[in-house]
Amino acid sequence: MSATATDPNLKHLHLAREQIAKGDLKNAAQTLNKAQKQAPNDPRVFVLAGVMAEKSGNIPGAFDALQRAVTLAPDWGPGLLELALLQARQNQFDKAIATAEKVAQVEPSNLRVLAGVVDIAHRAGHLDMAVRHLRRGLTLVPGDATLRRTLARDLSSLAQYDEAIAVWSALIEENPQDTQALMGRVQTHVAQGQAARALPDTTALLALAPGDSVYAYYNALAHGATPAHQPAELSRGLFDDMAEFYDLHMVRTLKYQLPKQVAEKITALHPDKKLNILDLGCGTGLLGVYLGRIDGFLIGVDISKGMIEQAARHGVYDRFHHVNLLDALQDTPDALYQVITALDVFIYTGDISAALADALRILTPGGHLIFSCEAAPEDGPDLVLQATGRYAHRHSHVEALCQAAGVDVTIEDTVLRHENHAPVHGFVVVAHKGA
Repeated sequence: MSATATDPNLKHLHLAREQIAKGDLKNAAQTLNKAQKQAPNDPRVFVLAGVMAEKSGNIPGAFDALQRAVTLAPDWGPGLLELALLQARQNQFDKAIATAEKVAQVEPSNLRVLAGVVDIAHRAGHLDMAVRHLRRGLTLVPGDATLRRTLARDLSSLAQYDEAIAVWSALIEENPQDTQALMGRVQTHVAQGQAARALPDTTALLALAPGDSVYAYYNALAHGATPAHQPAELSRGLFDDMAEFYDLHMVRTLKYQLPKQVAEKITALHPDKKLNILDLGCGTGLLGVYLGRIDGFLIGVDISKGMIEQAARHGVYDRFHHVNLLDALQDTPDALYQVITALDVFIYTGDISAALADALRILTPGGHLIFSCEAAPEDGPDLVLQATGRYAHRHSHVEALCQAAGVDVTIEDTVLRHENHAPVHGFVVVAHKGA
């Protein structure tokens, strides 16, 4: 006897899932109506209705459908998992974690459930939870390389460096050409403040891919050098990965208020909002959210396509450029913008000399360049690459660069964000180009 004969709703559910995946929501709704008529209390119908509602932008409808599915089948793993994932995507992290923990108890051996629970833990920034479930997953599939890589990354993020390196080392011993594991061990050594220990791995990586700019960057670190710039490919991957939950992570977890503060500065300078703004490293568009619509152009530049896609959802920016900010500045004609911003951007760029000169060139007379830096010790070098992988700049050096460029400058010390419950100290620079 076929599965369809024993489960007559199965053909409708398969068809509806295919239609939803293709974006054919109108026909999917009709198919689900047929399925519900055949089995009014089938929780699978309500799960798919929830997926369809979310895809159409009807978030309340998605929650209603999934809650109905869970009410009909309180201990059914797929329904609980879909609800937990929706809660996480809507930044309801406390609820998402509680639901995820429940579904993990209901289906402890289901690898799809495990993947969903780990994803929710990462979205919520709950790395301890992710590590706990990854360890559980490795009891189910002990040799799984993907789970081990993810575990090692999370352990490194939690500063549990020795165990992270042990996991990376085991993966490399099994496959000496595992570039992800080699790169993971390199980054863990750097985060640990022991970049020199990464030299054998960076050498091996460059032997595998001699022209790779990211490998060359880390090889320079391993040799004790401070590269002037971070490779664009490195920051692109980082921000593509975190684009979907960047806003909440930065504002809620890291207490990031810089876009709001700078939006207030811009409004004070231009209360009529009649100006053109270039937002370098616009990310997910937080500056635009706080600034609102202006009587002029708000142009966003970012190296991450994922970030730009998130920023576009706000409907505030007029245009985006998916390009390295140094290239964007070099290719822009003179005197176009009244304000240029670069918030939490130069911490990934490094040497700001060329960027500063080009930004001032494309400002209109009387315009303002507003940017932030993490603070390096005044008794140290002008530019410091920290264990976090971010650059810090010496306050007096940045001030000297601005003065040498012939602009008036004010510098305000501030706390840029919080990490590991500690403030990250930096400063905000407002450079005023003469009329």
